[in-house]
Amino acid sequence: MPALEVHRVCLPPQKTSLQTLRCRLSEIFFPDDPLHVFKNQTGFRKFFLALQFFFPVFQWGPTYSLSLLRSDIISDSSFVPPLIYCVLGSSRHVGVGPVSIASLVMGTMLSECVSHTEDPTLYLHLAFTATFFAGVFQASLGLFRACESCERWCGDGKWEWLWYWHLPVKVGIEFVVVGKLGHGGGGGGGGGGGNWHLAVEMGIERVKVVRGGAVMASGNGRGIGIGRLGFVIDFLSKATLVGFMAGAAVIVSLQQLKGLLGIVHFTPKMQIIPVLSSVFIHKNEWSWQTIVMGIIFLVFLLTTRRISMMKPKLFWISAAAPLTSVVLSTLVVYLLRSKLHGILTIGHLPKGLNPPSSNMLYFRGPFLGVAIKTGIVTGILSLTEGIAVGRTFAALKNYQIDGNKEMMAIGLMNMAGSCSSCYVTTGSFSRSAVNYNAGAQTVVSNVIMALAVLVTLLFLMPLFTYTPNFILATVIITAVIGLIDYQAAFRLWKVDKLDFLACLSSFLGVLFISVPLGLAIAVGVSVFKILLHVTRPNTLVLGNIPGTQIYQNLTRYREALRVPSFLILAVESPIFFANSTYLQERILRWVREEEERVESNKESALKCIILDMTAVTAVDTSGLDTICELRKMLEKRSLQFVLVNPVGNVMEKLHQSNVLESFGFNGLYLTVDEAVIDISSLWKAQA
Repeated sequence: MPALEVHRVCLPPQKTSLQTLRCRLSEIFFPDDPLHVFKNQTGFRKFFLALQFFFPVFQWGPTYSLSLLRSDIISDSSFVPPLIYCVLGSSRHVGVGPVSIASLVMGTMLSECVSHTEDPTLYLHLAFTATFFAGVFQASLGLFRACESCERWCGDGKWEWLWYWHLPVKVGIEFVVVGKLGHGGGGGGGGGGGNWHLAVEMGIERVKVVRGGAVMASGNGRGIGIGRLGFVIDFLSKATLVGFMAGAAVIVSLQQLKGLLGIVHFTPKMQIIPVLSSVFIHKNEWSWQTIVMGIIFLVFLLTTRRISMMKPKLFWISAAAPLTSVVLSTLVVYLLRSKLHGILTIGHLPKGLNPPSSNMLYFRGPFLGVAIKTGIVTGILSLTEGIAVGRTFAALKNYQIDGNKEMMAIGLMNMAGSCSSCYVTTGSFSRSAVNYNAGAQTVVSNVIMALAVLVTLLFLMPLFTYTPNFILATVIITAVIGLIDYQAAFRLWKVDKLDFLACLSSFLGVLFISVPLGLAIAVGVSVFKILLHVTRPNTLVLGNIPGTQIYQNLTRYREALRVPSFLILAVESPIFFANSTYLQERILRWVREEEERVESNKESALKCIILDMTAVTAVDTSGLDTICELRKMLEKRSLQFVLVNPVGNVMEKLHQSNVLESFGFNGLYLTVDEAVIDISSLWKAQA
């Protein structure tokens, strides 16, 4: 039988401190190596590649054809996207615009500090400013993650708002609905998804298009792209978002009871108890005509949604249902206007586009902190949703999106939008689904949609005069129902109880406290889960699977056997200051328990503890001290302590700290099997 060859554990290549720092920063902020395409290229080629890098339109533009144009025209008649995305965005199918979650949060957070009815001008200023700061924040995070984009809205300069409704369902459609809040006032922060939230708060009444929408979104995207700190959004786990969206959907649906019941006076608060109280306190304002027609259209919308979900090929039924409902309800109210006096309508809306809004940005005053906080929270949420949407449809067509380019596109769009009467927007799943199913091939579909809505704003606004408020309520209720994912909550309970706790905390926090605080509670639970895993990592006892050189967890693999006189342990985490004390105590406990087991079973005495460091990805000075302490404490008990397979940077720190010198020649091995065989042979030789 050939002698066992014991392999030496090698040190990583030697680097200077500057080289190490440069390599580490590169891995942290540029894991995708975005500049690799520029290597070994001519000057002109580098210039063209730079254009493609910053402006993706130069990638697909030269190959654009009439056949692609036909597909893009067919797919887009439902939404007004930012034209800037066509130039800067990297996704071929994402439809950009306001979305429900970001709109809900913006409207809620601003309304807690400023009333859109008492001071509509200040409310509007804060909406635009929040959008701007959202964009700045996104850009500072940006080159790490993809995000959304912004949208523009219309008006007459007198704070007339236009509603842009977005259906957050599997297959949905967005369409424009206009309303009027008043002649001199306006306020509010929303369009699209955000607009619909405003509509919720204003009772689905005459609402104005939140011109400020773009502001928030715009700043949102850009900041992220520059700073490459997008990993911050990773603290918004899926569990957190599931609970948040469900809670928001319930609150938004209850807010729609104002329009669905025909209530004139309604609470602006967004907690479940005040909302339900307001519904029954104003019971005398209920309108039976509004209730009957509202229920009829709500059943119609829910039925079409169900049909499209059961038969995806019939997606167009659900996609067309909201616009069809608006048209039909408007015709009914117009034809029966002399008899339906109890039904509230949007009212007259002037034609035209909103004026520039750069002079409305609010950079000083007591409410600046509110605008910044709202922008950051909204920016994180919209960023998370936009990334998910872009990656989902890219995966369906087997291509990749560039998150860095997406963030820059969103940031620039939203910052520009903040100066042109827009508010925060992102990639919308429903409108992207419409694009995808209708055959969109490029981002030109966004241009087609922009032109369609432009025509609406310039020429078709008066057609919405008799649009009833209850139809907007039914559209919103139908839309937000898709946000309640009870199956996901059930899976969380089944798989990870802490994740379910985060989900439940988010849900209850949104319902009973507020949207931002509910989200903060859920994030706190998620962070606690991270800290729990970091400070209390897994430690395992390994055994040998007979007939192999494999060592696995004794608890998991029943066939694995203990090796006499050895205790083989594995740590599944980095060893650093936060867990070093725990690991030291836990390893000593393993040793004590093993000695007690050996003594009770009359087995061979314990002589050696092997620590498998394969899963130890990093170690700091506290971790190094812990390893030294363990060696000394075990040595006093006449127990040998051996390290196995430390990875590159761990091995480097062990060497630089001179810890390896104390372990000696037989204290470090490449594999557990080599350590067991070599140490056993030494014992036999000594015997």
